[in-house]
Amino acid sequence: MPDENFLSQVPAASALFLREDEVRRGIEYLFFGHGALWRTVDTRIAENELGRAHYRALYFIARAPGITISDLLALLGITKQSLGRVVKELEARDFLTTRPGNRDRRQKELRLTAGGRAVEAAIFQQLRDAMSRAYTHAGQQAVTGFWQVSEALMTPRERARVAKLGGEA
Repeated sequence: MPDENFLSQVPAASALFLREDEVRRGIEYLFFGHGALWRTVDTRIAENELGRAHYRALYFIARAPGITISDLLALLGITKQSLGRVVKELEARDFLTTRPGNRDRRQKELRLTAGGRAVEAAIFQQLRDAMSRAYTHAGQQAVTGFWQVSEALMTPRERARVAKLGGEA
């Protein structure tokens, strides 16, 4: 099967990797890779009557339990109105709870319910499996390079947000 060894079809970056053709190739890999990754979970998301925005919210709340609405807004980069709709839908479906903040009672903290954790974990498992397969095919050096390029695309503020994910909120 020709796709089994697909990396042999990926050209090595030339020493002239900043030329337009090489930059375009990288952008195209980002577009198509991102699309392919999400298509792996679209069916599972739809089975739960959710959209990608719902899953992204579940994902980040799972990574940072107690995250505030304003911090989630910053992570997702969506409008307050869009996030409000997503949060209300997830709360109505008993996937998350909101409560006033410990430090600032005007803030809303978000936490997943058991049902929300189960849905997020099931969808994440498919994403994890897809990423693990890709990482295995690419190898450790390529994964490190992918992380470095991705990090270099982020603003310092975004890098700081990513660094905090997974810690206790």
